[in-house]
Parts: sequence; C-alpha cells; structure tokens
Amino acid sequence: MASQDYHFITIWRMQSTCEEIYRILSNATDLVRWWPSVYLDVQETAPGQPDGLGRQISLYTKGWLPYTLRWQFTVSKVNPPQGMRLDAVGDFVGRGIWTFEQDGDFVNIVYDWKIQAEKPLLRRLSWLLKPIFSANHHWAMRKGEESLRLELARRRARTPEELARVPAPPQPTWVIRKASNPLKSRA
Repeated sequence: MASQDYHFITIWRMQSTCEEIYRILSNATDLVRWWPSVYLDVQETAPGQPDGLGRQISLYTKGWLPYTLRWQFTVSKVNPPQGMRLDAVGDFVGRGIWTFEQDGDFVNIVYDWKIQAEKPLLRRLSWLLKPIFSANHHWAMRKGEESLRLELARRRARTPEELARVPAPPQPTWVIRKASNPLKSRA
C-alpha cells in the first residue's frame, strides 16, 4: 500500500431497519443538517436515475484537523435497502461501500472506504502523518455514528417536547470561513 493509500472499515450498530438507514444515508444533501461536524456543504450536481444510480454529489468536508476537503462522488451501485457504492474523485480518489444488514431490531452498518489521498497536503505528508490523518477519519466516523443516533431519535420523537429533548448534532471543531462557492474552487 502506497503511503497515500488508505483503507478504513467502520462498523456501526443502530436500533433501526435497513430501510430507514438506507433512506437517511442515501440522502446525501441532508448530511449537512444531521452530520454537520463533517459535512459543511453538499450539492447534488446530477440526479441520476430514479433509484439514485448515477447520482453525482459535490462535497466540502472536514474532520477535527484544521483542513478541509473538496471531493465528489457518483453512486455507482444501489442495492436498496442493503447498501450502495460510491466512487470518489477530487481530494480523495477511490470508493466507499455502505452495507446494511438487519439483525433483529438492529442494523449492522459497515462502511468500507478505500481511497488515495490526492489533496496535496495529504499526499505529500501521508508518509509521515498517516496515523494522524487516519485518526482524523476515525473521529469523523465517530461523529457520524453519534449524529445518526441523534437523527434516529429526532425522527422517532412523538411530541414537540420529546423532539426538544434531542440534542443538536455535534458541530465542526474549527470555524471555517467558506469561499463564495467552495465546491467550485480547489484552492
């Protein structure tokens, strides 16, 4: 594996159904609302087919380190409600595979993310800082797990009072000043 190659496998377990998890995670433009610690801006650039195949998304993201990433993905495989595959280009190049498996009242969620870092900072320093860059990814996925649990609680709230008791999702660690359109710039 080259120094700028990364392979992460994240496993979450949520009390839910595959259908509910698929609906939430396949709606990429909603990530900014419920996973704002990582997803700063998400735009659909092509809708794809009615089932989402071919859908193209541009993303502006970050972790706990003070740098941002600009990348795009195309939904290259859909298997509702068991999962989907995303092919990434931009600051990352590679693929992500979401897999959902029902286990009683729970869903086992696996994200298999295999990428090469193409952002100059990451590409040049991966040989030295790979453990830190990897920790950044793991932090982002922990925030995703926390945020998904909160999103499920929000969706299940039966009264305004119950909804008011659900905390807001974790916010970004660093204040990022957005350019007028950060998705069009690769600075």
